[in-house]
Amino acid sequence: MKIMRYREGQEVDPDNPYTENTHMMLEMAYWMSIPVGLVLLWMGIRGGVMWLKVWSVGLMALGIGILFNQYFGFIDL
Repeated sequence: MKIMRYREGQEVDPDNPYTENTHMMLEMAYWMSIPVGLVLLWMGIRGGVMWLKVWSVGLMALGIGILFNQYFGFIDL
């Protein structure tokens, strides 16, 4: 049994090759990076682990940056 992404004979749109569900899952991951980053930052501060603090701040910064980019459209991805 073959599992295919597109139906047989269906043309792929080169401008939008991904479905809406893919975009929704990516956006959920960006939103989830903020609370996860906050928890990791708290753990890093409480445990005195510098790399955990740095990575958690980076995680939150990238998540927030990508969400701002999606909203304001600074960079066309």
